[in-house]
Amino acid sequence: MAHDAPTAQSTAQPTAPPRARRVPSERTHHGDTVVDEYEWLRDKDSPDTLAYLEAENAWAEAATAHLAGLREQVFEEIRAHTLETDLSVPSRVGAWWYYGRSHEDKQYGATCRCPVADPADWSPPVLDPKVPVPGEEVLLDADELAAGHEFFSLGTVSVSPDGRLLAFSTDVVGDERYLLRVKDLRTGTVLPDEVPNTMGGATWDRTGTTLFYTTPDDAWRPDKLWRHALGTPVADDVLVHHETDERFWVAVGRTRSDRFVFRTSGSHTTSEYALLDAGDPAGDFRVVAPRRDGVEYSLEHAVIAGEDRLLVLHNDGAQNYALATAPVDATSHEQWQPLFPHDPSVRLEDVDAFADHLVLSQRSGGLTQLRVVTLDEAGEHGLGEDYLVGFDEEVRTVWVGGNPDFAQPTVRLGYVTMADPAAVYDFDIATRSLTLLKQTPVLPAPDGTPFDRSRYVQSREWARAEDGTLVPISVVAPSGAPRDGSMPMVLYGYGSYEASMDPLFSISRLSLLDRGVGFAIAHVRGGGELGRQWYDDGKQLHKRNTFTDFVACARHLAATGWTSADRLAAEGGSAGGLLMGAVANLAPDAFVAILAAVPFVDPLTSILDPSLPLTVIEWDEWGNPLADPDVYAYIKGYSPYENVTAQRYPAILAETSLHDTRVLYVEPAKWVARLRATLADSQHILLRTKMSAGHGGVSGRHNAWRERAFGLAWLLDRLGRA
Repeated sequence: MAHDAPTAQSTAQPTAPPRARRVPSERTHHGDTVVDEYEWLRDKDSPDTLAYLEAENAWAEAATAHLAGLREQVFEEIRAHTLETDLSVPSRVGAWWYYGRSHEDKQYGATCRCPVADPADWSPPVLDPKVPVPGEEVLLDADELAAGHEFFSLGTVSVSPDGRLLAFSTDVVGDERYLLRVKDLRTGTVLPDEVPNTMGGATWDRTGTTLFYTTPDDAWRPDKLWRHALGTPVADDVLVHHETDERFWVAVGRTRSDRFVFRTSGSHTTSEYALLDAGDPAGDFRVVAPRRDGVEYSLEHAVIAGEDRLLVLHNDGAQNYALATAPVDATSHEQWQPLFPHDPSVRLEDVDAFADHLVLSQRSGGLTQLRVVTLDEAGEHGLGEDYLVGFDEEVRTVWVGGNPDFAQPTVRLGYVTMADPAAVYDFDIATRSLTLLKQTPVLPAPDGTPFDRSRYVQSREWARAEDGTLVPISVVAPSGAPRDGSMPMVLYGYGSYEASMDPLFSISRLSLLDRGVGFAIAHVRGGGELGRQWYDDGKQLHKRNTFTDFVACARHLAATGWTSADRLAAEGGSAGGLLMGAVANLAPDAFVAILAAVPFVDPLTSILDPSLPLTVIEWDEWGNPLADPDVYAYIKGYSPYENVTAQRYPAILAETSLHDTRVLYVEPAKWVARLRATLADSQHILLRTKMSAGHGGVSGRHNAWRERAFGLAWLLDRLGRA
C-alpha cells in the first residue's frame, strides 16, 4: 500500500511509492467545472511540495537501486567512447581562427583563438590537442566560471567585430535568466558593465562600443530590447523597443556582412523585421515590412550584381516559402521582388549570404539538402550556377555549419547519419570539392572493442496513419538484427513547433545498439520534416494527428518484424513529453515502457493561465482555450493529465527539473500523482526531479552523461537487456 509523502526530515528508505495528498480546487471554463486535487503542488516554495518531490526521488532511487551497477557501466561506456581532450575545427573571423577546447575530467571547456597566418589562406589549421597552438588565446574558460556552482550554463559568447572585446552571459540557477558581462581581450580584465536578468544573447554594433540585448517579462517572454553603451551605468541603458503584443517575442542579431543590426518581433505565425545601420548604434531601427497576420519572413543582407540587397525568405502566398529580394531601404512587402519562387515539394528553411555565393538550406522528401547559388554579375538577376551538394546515404542530415565570415570562399557544413558520427567539411565553391576536416572520433569501448560502423545498419520506413497518410520513420539497428519481432527497440518522437527530428548519431545510443536494442525516430505530423503542411496538420485542432501518427509508427515497427509491443519503449521530451503522455493514455498496449523528459503533460491548465511563462505565445501553436470552447474541449480530450484512467499503463519514468521555466515541474508532478491515485499498482511509475537544473537538465557533460545513463539503464532493464 502506498504511503503519504513524508516530511522533509524523513530519511527512511521507502518500500512503496508516495502518494500526494488531495486538496480539491475547482476551475470553470465554458460551463465545464474541473476538480484538480493536485494543483497545490504548484507552490514551489512549499515544504509540502518539496517533501513530495523528494519522496518521489527517494522512491525512484529505491525502485532502481538494482540498476546502480548498470548505470555506472553505461556511464563508463559513454565516457570511454568520447574523446574528452579535444579541439573543434577552427572557424575564421577576420584575422583570427576561433575554436573550442575540451579537457579530460572537466565539464565545460574553453573558447580559444589563434591568429591567421596568411590572410589569403582559408584552410583551417590542423590542431592537435596535445600540441601547444602558436599564439593561442584562451578567451573564456567555462570551467573556471562554473567553479562553486551546482548548475552552470553559458549563454552568449560574442566577440566584437574588431576582435577586442568579448560579451558573455552565464546562468548559475537554471532558470535561463543570464548575467551579461564584457571581457577586454587585450588585458584579460572583466569590465564593470554587468547586466542581470537578460535572455542570454547579446549583439555588438559594428564599432564594438555598444551592445544590444533582450530581457523577459514576468511570463518569461523576451519583450524588451535594450541598448548599452560600454562604460555607462546599466541604469542608463536605452529601451530600444518594447513588444507589447503578448503573442510576440523580440530578438536581435547582426547580419554576416556586419552591415546591419536587425530587430525581429515574432510569434508562431507572424514576424516583423527592423534594421539599423550597424555603424550607427544610436540611430533608429526601420521596419522593413510591417507585420501581417500569418505572414512570416526573415532577412539576410547580400551584395548582388554590385548592389546592396535584402534577401527575404517568406511564406506570403508560399506555404513552403519563397525567396525574394528587396532594396535595403525597403519599408513594405510591396517592394519584394521574386528571386526563387515557391516549390510545393521543397521547403526552404534558411538562406546564408556570402560575398560570392548564397547557400539555401532546404528539405525535400523528409531529408535535408544544401543548395549553392553562385553570384555572377553577368547572370540573370546577378546569379550564376545553382546546384545541390550531393550525398549518398538514404538516411542522413546535412546542415550549414560555422560560417561567420562574409568573405569566405568555402562553405563549412556538417554531415551525419544514424550510423556515422558527425563530420565537418569545407565545400569549395570554385571546385565543388568537399574536404573532410574532422569526424567526431568514437573511441573503443571500456573492454577495448573498437567502434566499427559496419556493425550498424540504417533504414527508412513508412507507416500508414489512421487517415492514410504515410509517416516516415528513421531506423538504426545492429547489423543482422532479426526481423521476427524479437529485437527490443526504442521509438523516439517530438512533433511540435515545426521542429524536425532529423537523423543524428549518438554516442550514448551505442549502449543500446551494442546490447541488441534498435532505435527509431517517428517523424510525426506537427514537426517540419515534410514541409509546412506537415506542421499545420499536427497543431491546434489537428494535434491528435501527432499522437495517432506515433502509434501508427509503433504498430508498423511491430507489424514489419522490427520489434513487438512487449519489446518496444517510447521516448520524448518537452512537447515530445506531451506526446508520451498522450500515447500512454491512447495506446498503452503498444509500449512496454515510456521515458518522458520534462513532459508537457498538463497543457490545459497551463494554456488557460496567461500569467504562466509563455502561455499567450503558445496560443498560436495549441489554440486559445480561454476564448474558444472548441479548443478547450479539444485540448481537454487529449491532455495526458485530464485523461488518466484505470487501465494498464506501461512502466513510466518522468524526469523534470525544479527550475525549468519552459515546462514547469508541477506538470509531471501532478501527472504522476494522479497516476498513483488512479492505478491499483503504481510501483512501475517513477518521477525524478532534478533540484538544481533547468529545462535542458543538469549542467556539465559528465553530469549529463550520468543522467543519460540513468535513463538508458532503466530502458534496458524494461526491455530485458539489463
